[in-house]
Amino acid sequence: MGDNSKEFVTQEETGEVAPSEQVEGRVEAEMKRIEGSAREAVGQGILDKEVEREGRKLKEEGERELDEQREQQQ
Repeated sequence: MGDNSKEFVTQEETGEVAPSEQVEGRVEAEMKRIEGSAREAVGQGILDKEVEREGRKLKEEGERELDEQREQQQ
């Protein structure tokens, strides 16, 4: 059984992003969303508007990145 490289097309040749790289981006965005939610809750609990605002901002950034990742996959 010979290896005929003309039958294979690599992801690099097609410009396709590797699945592991796709997952990595989603995980990072999801972690931002979770961390932002936690910071927002802590800010509410300790009555610190600045911490709450920063948490909300981080959560929204993570949600935006997740939305972008979903759009790229479609």
